Amino acid sequence: MRRSIYNSDHETFRSSVQKFLDRHVRSRTEQFIEDRTFPRDLWTEAGKQGFLGLDVPEEYGGSSAGDYRYNAVLGEELAKVTVALSSCLGIHYDVVAPYLVELTTEEQRRRWLPKFCSGELVTAIGMTEPSSGSDLAAMRTTAVRDGDTWVLNGSKTFITNGYSADLVVVAARTSLEKKAKGITLFGVETGMDGFTRGRKLDKVGQIESDTAELFFDNVRVPHANVIGEIDRGFIHMMERLPQERLGAAVSNIAHAAQILEETIAYAKERKAFGQPVGSFQHNKFLLAELVTQIEVSQAYVDQAVMAHVEGQLTAVDAAKAKWWSAQVQNDVLDACVQLHGGYGYMNEYRVARAWRDARVTKIWAGSNEIMKELIGRELGL
Repeated sequence: MRRSIYNSDHETFRSSVQKFLDRHVRSRTEQFIEDRTFPRDLWTEAGKQGFLGLDVPEEYGGSSAGDYRYNAVLGEELAKVTVALSSCLGIHYDVVAPYLVELTTEEQRRRWLPKFCSGELVTAIGMTEPSSGSDLAAMRTTAVRDGDTWVLNGSKTFITNGYSADLVVVAARTSLEKKAKGITLFGVETGMDGFTRGRKLDKVGQIESDTAELFFDNVRVPHANVIGEIDRGFIHMMERLPQERLGAAVSNIAHAAQILEETIAYAKERKAFGQPVGSFQHNKFLLAELVTQIEVSQAYVDQAVMAHVEGQLTAVDAAKAKWWSAQVQNDVLDACVQLHGGYGYMNEYRVARAWRDARVTKIWAGSNEIMKELIGRELGL
């Protein structure tokens, strides 16, 4: 079914993203996996192309696109190459950007945003903790004010870009008695005494994605690095999580659709018992089901994108898009592995890597179970 949410300007932008990927990414994917990171030159090249500052005003080095569809186009094209690329760059330009644009002071914007847009300053967001995953209200990291500084103690885990980030937006408790209403956001920078990182985490998939543990041992964060209002950090996060979950949904469907397209081509070429494996009725019917799942899911995600463009995307609708797209992505990719037979289990095949890389999408950005809980509450249950 023809998609209708993008116009010629969006498609021109898509072409520029594809050219960037052809020149700077596709031939290097094996090296990224071997090195377990995306190198800085990739970030700075993305910055030169204007991809990192889509939501940033021009006066700070961004392009001030003012249209979330550009974020969606970029996320789709990155995910078609690897979902890890979409994840790492997406955390920066799609997840952290709203915090740094909407909640910061003029001084903070001038200090951080130009290098944020150029790729010289890589960012991450520190929400998840070892003892509290999707339950952000249960975080234990604390920050106590001492004059013009805040003393930060605690840890974060599963932080995308955590190992290499120059600036991390960290959530910490500042008023213990207020529970969820006593959380504040801080900009923690590389080089601050007491701020250390653990090893790069050994993940099942997305090996090239930089994921790490972060530790804060009496880190003195200047009051000038408080992001947003004191004790309103939880509200700030809740207001911006729908965009993060929508970005995940965009990536999920684009990733699965690309691998499915490649699987269909494989099913036409690979032969068994003297005929293409895709011509067997079971496989033909299965592929028909998979294509339908992708297209129907894409239609919902597209409508969620448009709702966000119009400022009408609700937290519940974003939750629906997130959990459903992750489920469809994993179901489709599992079927694609099966259609490849034994080759589908070989790491040298993109389908195997995609299947492995996708498993986490049902967990991150709020687990699918948490998404269903949000939807259920909306139903009055």
